[in-house]
Amino acid sequence: MRSATVDPATPARAPWRPPAWLTVPMALGMTVVTFWVVVALTVDWWSLHEPLAMVGRRLRPPSPEHWLGTDALGRDVLSRTLHGAAHSMPVAVSVVLVAVTIGSAVGAVAGYLGGWIDNVMMRLVDVTLSFPPVLLAMAVAATLGPGLENAAVALVAVWWPVYARLMRAQVIAVKNQDHVTAAIASGVGRVRLLTVYILPLSWTPTLINATMDFGQVVLLAASLSFIGLGALPPTPEWGAMISDGAVHFYSWWIALGPGMAILTVVLGFNFLGDGLRDLLDPRSG
Repeated sequence: MRSATVDPATPARAPWRPPAWLTVPMALGMTVVTFWVVVALTVDWWSLHEPLAMVGRRLRPPSPEHWLGTDALGRDVLSRTLHGAAHSMPVAVSVVLVAVTIGSAVGAVAGYLGGWIDNVMMRLVDVTLSFPPVLLAMAVAATLGPGLENAAVALVAVWWPVYARLMRAQVIAVKNQDHVTAAIASGVGRVRLLTVYILPLSWTPTLINATMDFGQVVLLAASLSFIGLGALPPTPEWGAMISDGAVHFYSWWIALGPGMAILTVVLGFNFLGDGLRDLLDPRSG
């Protein structure tokens, strides 16, 4: 039997190593976020039970048939928790996207133009930020009435000033750099100067902050639903489910599923945001 020979001129293949940016927290965050995004998009196709169906006896503890037990109406808690992602995740995405759009536009215009326009816009931002976020969200949601859509509007009112201040600071820093001065000297117009030479270099902190805010929006939206200013019954939303669990205190499993869902989403987006910060802004390390 002929033995295999190795050409000494062929270099040995180095073992595969993950890229430097793929740290353990980054990988964990990506895994958790991907899981909940997939659940939110596909849960209607494979869920074992309908979230509104009374499939068992009421207030039954976890069992092989119902892994997280049943609630006060005999609905499967695990199915309702999984379906809750289809309500909480879209709210977080829409709130962050709208808040980033409004806040970045206000901050970019204020930082670029300066003068009285900057003063007026930033005073509006300061007034909004002077209120505690939770109280402001509660006040807006109470004014608009309960419902996930109104809760989303309330959350946008809380979050857009943060991005306005962040973008303004970045625009002011970038517009004083040499390449912007050279572009002004060459006759580049204001709109092109802002959109081509300034904004592309101002997005990194906003992107990192927005990634971390996804989890915080989920948490605050659940808080509004917990006090009755968010999702309306019988919507399987995480905050509303925890509120039901608080009513039936000794049936601890009712709040366990949605509570762990919120916890993992917040941690996942925080880990992902930390990883993006290390990747996009090495100076922060």
